Amino acid sequence: MSAKKGWWVPPEGEDSVSDKFLRKTRESPLVPIGLGACLVVAAYRIYRLKARGSTKMSIHLIHTRVAAQACAVGAIMLGAVYTMYRDYSKRTAQDPGEK
Repeated sequence: MSAKKGWWVPPEGEDSVSDKFLRKTRESPLVPIGLGACLVVAAYRIYRLKARGSTKMSIHLIHTRVAAQACAVGAIMLGAVYTMYRDYSKRTAQDPGEK
């Protein structure tokens, strides 16, 4: 093969990974925000691992998982509310005289 080992080029007519990620981000902007919040919470809780005191490791990890999942679920809920509001505002803009 003439391509370098480990180098991947998408087939003709397909988007690259970065193009696909940017397109998905424009379609639903709260998904990357939720993912980022999840990573921030997980990083913070891992950083605080040394100051956990007498708390068992398993309890600390469970609390970390719950906090990270709460951020992800919160972002999903905000995205759903945003989508419903956007659809409602489009519908009312199209039908200004109808009830």
